[in-house]
Amino acid sequence: MSFTDKVKNEAEELSGKAKQAVGRATDNERLVAEGQAQETEAHAKKAGEHVKDAGKDVRDAFS
Repeated sequence: MSFTDKVKNEAEELSGKAKQAVGRATDNERLVAEGQAQETEAHAKKAGEHVKDAGKDVRDAFS
């Protein structure tokens, strides 16, 4: 995973957490849900990048 991908994923995750916090503070359920979705998407992207990195490691081990 490249450094820029890591930074983008972290920023997206933090943005989702911030939306959730603001949504909870203002009793805005829609904003909380959007924040949860955004955080989940960032986690999924991270997992995908980890799988991609693991595949590269396996390929390199057999090269």
